Amino acid sequence: MVARVEDSPRDPVSPLQEAQHLKPLPTDRLRRVEAWGMTVGGPCYVFRPSTVEGILDAFDAARNAGKTVAIKGGGNSYGDAFLNREAFVLDLSRMRRILEWNPATGVIQVEPGATIADVWQYVLEDGWWPPVVSGTAAVTLGGALAANIHGKNNYRAGPIGEHVRAVWLLTPGGDVLPLSPSQNSELFYAVIGGFGGLGVVVAAEIQLKKVYSGLLDVSAFATGRWVETLDRLDELAQSNDYAVGWVDGFALGAKAGRAILHSANYLKEGDDPHPEESLSVEFQQIPTTVFGIPKTALPRLLRPWVRPLTMRWINSLKYRSGKRQDGHRFRQGLAPFNFLLDSIPNWKHAYRPAGLVQYQVFTPKESSSQLFPSLIAMAHEHGFPPFLAVLKRHRPDPFLLSHAVDGYSLALDFRVHGKRWEKFLSLANEMTELALAAGSRFYLAKDSVLSSDQYERAVGADAVQQYRELKSRLDPEGLLSSELLRRVLLKD
Repeated sequence: MVARVEDSPRDPVSPLQEAQHLKPLPTDRLRRVEAWGMTVGGPCYVFRPSTVEGILDAFDAARNAGKTVAIKGGGNSYGDAFLNREAFVLDLSRMRRILEWNPATGVIQVEPGATIADVWQYVLEDGWWPPVVSGTAAVTLGGALAANIHGKNNYRAGPIGEHVRAVWLLTPGGDVLPLSPSQNSELFYAVIGGFGGLGVVVAAEIQLKKVYSGLLDVSAFATGRWVETLDRLDELAQSNDYAVGWVDGFALGAKAGRAILHSANYLKEGDDPHPEESLSVEFQQIPTTVFGIPKTALPRLLRPWVRPLTMRWINSLKYRSGKRQDGHRFRQGLAPFNFLLDSIPNWKHAYRPAGLVQYQVFTPKESSSQLFPSLIAMAHEHGFPPFLAVLKRHRPDPFLLSHAVDGYSLALDFRVHGKRWEKFLSLANEMTELALAAGSRFYLAKDSVLSSDQYERAVGADAVQQYRELKSRLDPEGLLSSELLRRVLLKD
């Protein structure tokens, strides 16, 4: 349990104080910080505390230098969520202890820098699994809560925040506040999904899911067009623990929306003849080579193939191969099924020298079949074909800045050169206006393009106003900030 740091209140000094009162910047901490998508980055003053006291020291240093502080976890957000160029970045990756673990109840308490990998590898042999995970296990729990991550089971399990029993929030003023669905609940539902603008989560208590095997029963299905794809994914979501779809982002016209869908289910007790084997960490490890080639070398080898013409061929080949597996059933480990993005280390480097932008919309069920093909067609018309398209089913949740809807999400990966950035922004703006007209929302962990006006129209003016009021109460000096927060939430 995290205790209050100190009894006496801290005396915050505005980071915008007059220049004559400022202290020199800690140049020994100057580092280049880059967005995961490699599209933006720059020099930041990076602090890597290992204790709450270390966080408060960083806060004081920022005040003394007249700078703001952005919070960084594993650095897996595609855009500018943790960027704060020419200012301070608080990297929490050293605060990664497992504070408490109860294998009888599946309740775990962790520091914010503990990753999903740290957690599942710690608990799996006891028969537990994180109830919600992202596509990579490198995400920290602090980052997962800041973004309120979702997985391939969002329609059933909701976001990670629905499984949080409590968090302890360190405010810029030095207080540690306990938050839960029943204690300080307004703040609880704003901090989770609030991207570090209201305080720093220094510990979290999460209820994990009981599992009786490290395997999943997986089924594959091929679909031929958008209406069929969406309807089938909806059917799969009714009766399966997981459901996800890959969509051919190059197929247009009559072939638009053709997809390969996968559903998966946890095994029941007794279904796995050797659970002691499948529940081991070793069993879950993703192979490090393919055809004898180290996977670490693959991004460089794949780089010449990451071009529109070859990606069109690869998408077509994937669909044709998947279509031959229609109805195929097999068993797959929990980690390989969930953490596809970890199957090739640093796969994003295959996009170099360009950057990777993911554009993801969350659209009501009734609007998706019209919006999704329009977005992909529009991208092609502007010369930005999506190299990867992923489809998921979602449901609403109670968090203040929720990105979820009763409908579907479509994530589109784009390769964008710096010299074409303005052209891509023009495309993204047109796509966003079309998506907003369809009632869509957006996931800030993936976002690089939204304006504050667009984000407010997506989540609602009341939600934005409530967040800003909480911000004024908890952080009146405006110490906590980031390029993402300034772009979409903190503008008046």
